Amino acid sequence: MFLNDKYETQMKKGVLDMLVLKLLENEEKYGYQIISELKEKSGERFTLKEGTLYPILYRLEDEQLVVSKWSEPEGKKVPRKYYGITQIGKQELLELETLWRDIYHNAAKIMEGSQDE
Repeated sequence: MFLNDKYETQMKKGVLDMLVLKLLENEEKYGYQIISELKEKSGERFTLKEGTLYPILYRLEDEQLVVSKWSEPEGKKVPRKYYGITQIGKQELLELETLWRDIYHNAAKIMEGSQDE
């Protein structure tokens, strides 16, 4: 593992909860759908395996930030477990987005050598 791989993994872990909540902000989704959208919308920067996503979803559910429900089987379609964001989750997402922007802005000031306060 390259040194950059280690840092990339750490940085990604710090934003996954926020990104999952963001993807659930407007509609319920099932696991594979979340994985696919993360990959597509991030230009393949976020390629998760089920073994990474589901513990995140279970934790978010334990924290009452998301809820899950099974779809009804239709014809040959198998039931899927859909996840949706709760009101608490929407509030948490707003707070996470604010925190993320603040961290990004202040890190950028340091990285760009800005002395503004």
